[in-house]
Amino acid sequence: MKKFFALALSLMMAFSLVACGSGNTPAASAGSATGSAEGSAAVSDANVGVFYYSFSDTYISSVRTALDAQLEAAGLKYQDYDGNSNQTTQNEQIDTAITSGTTLLIVNLVTSGSSDSAAAIAEKAKTAGIPVIFFNRAVEEDGKEGTVLGAYDNIAFVGTDAPEAGHMQGQMIGQYVVDNYDAMDLNGDGKISYAMFKGDASNVEAIYRTQYGVEDANTIIEAAGKPALTYFDASNTDGFQLDLQGNWSAQAANEYMTTNLSQYTEANGNMIELIICNNDNMAEGCISALNAAGYNLGNGQDGKTIPVFGVDATDSAKQLIADGKMTGTIKQDADGMAEAITYLASNAAAGKDLMDSTDSYTKDTANNLNNKIFIAYQAYSG
Repeated sequence: MKKFFALALSLMMAFSLVACGSGNTPAASAGSATGSAEGSAAVSDANVGVFYYSFSDTYISSVRTALDAQLEAAGLKYQDYDGNSNQTTQNEQIDTAITSGTTLLIVNLVTSGSSDSAAAIAEKAKTAGIPVIFFNRAVEEDGKEGTVLGAYDNIAFVGTDAPEAGHMQGQMIGQYVVDNYDAMDLNGDGKISYAMFKGDASNVEAIYRTQYGVEDANTIIEAAGKPALTYFDASNTDGFQLDLQGNWSAQAANEYMTTNLSQYTEANGNMIELIICNNDNMAEGCISALNAAGYNLGNGQDGKTIPVFGVDATDSAKQLIADGKMTGTIKQDADGMAEAITYLASNAAAGKDLMDSTDSYTKDTANNLNNKIFIAYQAYSG
């Protein structure tokens, strides 16, 4: 049934005008379809509130574009809200939406991995008698799976298996280093020095990407008889540079990398030879700093290229890879996430259980959570 629904969406989207008009405030935008799926009165009566942690996040913007289009094609009226990285703002938006008659909450939680924040929203939905679908950002602390998702009815999560991106990135990096070890060793000291950029101190995705991006790489590197990666700054015991605002931002990475490159050079024998980023935004910021210093100028340009790896496979990152300025990334499937969310939303609008006919999706079987859907990551190197 999932395949039939996805095909139906594709056909409807081909003949639909996909548009999103202005809402009443800058923090909100609204859209609605001209028709309804199969003429269903239940679907046409649906009023969906979609709450994003931040419109400014590049990956989230791609999810928003895809989700707007799919909700539109499914005949579901919706309104988007920008939480602007503030949980209080998001909570107030949800209160307002419920008061205004919203029949379904789709929530990209601001405070990632906070069961308290997620439970507060689940309680609002329960009191209003409406379903809630969380997506992308974890709703529970690592090791406390089911605290929220297993405690409420009419609740679901669509996202990723948090460690997977870190494992895949680490494996990609490890193989690349083994294949290019001598060329990467810019200062000829027999080891590869790396920089790591972490997007958020408490986000479980950031934690696992930071850990496994290095650990899994080293497993492959050492198995090939090469020395493990060395963090470029011996005085930094964390082994990463953190976006202190938790925004996974290009600006934070650019500022760090610009400073790094003023202190660590081939000439002084402690050159950064590999860059690992939790997301593509931070990778782009690093590449801008490298370009300013004469590195990673792209295909056909003079100068050396320092391998840069990210996560998300945003359009801009794909272009940087095609241009020879970036090495690889891990695709986080925005379209797949939007499709799964829309499928659950259509179930709710039709008066069905959220998880009706979802057996073809990958679930969190390790924690016995049938209402937690995982969208798979994929390696991308052009």
